Amino acid sequence: MLKQLVGRIGQAAGLTGRPHFLPLRRKFTGSNDYWVRRYRKGRNSGGGSYGRLAAFKAQVLNDFVRERGIQTVIEFGCGDGNQLALATYPQYLGFDISRDALALCRTRFADDPSRTFRHVEDDRGEQAQLALSLDVLYHLVEDDIFERYVRRLFSGATEHVVIYSSNTAENGPQQGEHVRHRRFTDWIDRSLPEWRLVRHLPNAFPFEGDDREGSFADFFFYERPV
Repeated sequence: MLKQLVGRIGQAAGLTGRPHFLPLRRKFTGSNDYWVRRYRKGRNSGGGSYGRLAAFKAQVLNDFVRERGIQTVIEFGCGDGNQLALATYPQYLGFDISRDALALCRTRFADDPSRTFRHVEDDRGEQAQLALSLDVLYHLVEDDIFERYVRRLFSGATEHVVIYSSNTAENGPQQGEHVRHRRFTDWIDRSLPEWRLVRHLPNAFPFEGDDREGSFADFFFYERPV
C-alpha cells in the first residue's frame, strides 16, 4: 500500500523512477564575481536600466547635463549600455568590471566616437566634470570594495557627482546576496567632507514589489564648494 502510494505521488510530480534533484545554487563569491558571471551568462544590467525607470533616469541626467553645461562625463559601472543609449552626454567614458558588458557597449556604440569604454583594470585616474554611479552602491556588499569605489568615484569628478542608489541601513532576508543597503551619505560626510550634498531627488517610481516598475534608489547630487 505505502509503495503504491509513493509511486502515485512520484508520477503526479513527474518523477518516473529516476531520481530528480533541484539544481544547486552557486555560492555567492563576491560583488565583482557576481557581475562578471551575470554578463557572461548573457543577462543584462537589470530592470533599473530598462523601461520607465531608464526613461526617468535619462530625463533627470540629460536635464542636469544640459542645465549645467557639462561637456565630459565619466561613469563607474556602465553595464550593458542600455541606460547610456538614452543619454545626451557630449563626451563619455565608461568603466566596468565585466569584459562581456564592455564588449556589448563597444558593439552598440561602435559608430559613436564620443563614447569610450574601459575595464577597471585600465583605469588611469581619468577625470570629467561629472562622475556618475547608477544602481551600483547597493551592489557593493564588501566594505573595502565599497570604500575604494566611492573614493574613485569622487576623485573622477572635477565639479559634480551624481549617485542613484538606496540610502538606508535597513537590510532584509528577502533581498539577494548581491544587495546590501547602506547609509552612504553618512560615510561620504565623514570621509569626503570637501564634497557637499546639494540635492536629493526621490524616485518618481518607488519600489512596490516589482523591480522592473519601481526602485528603492533615489538621486543624490554632490558638488565640491569652490
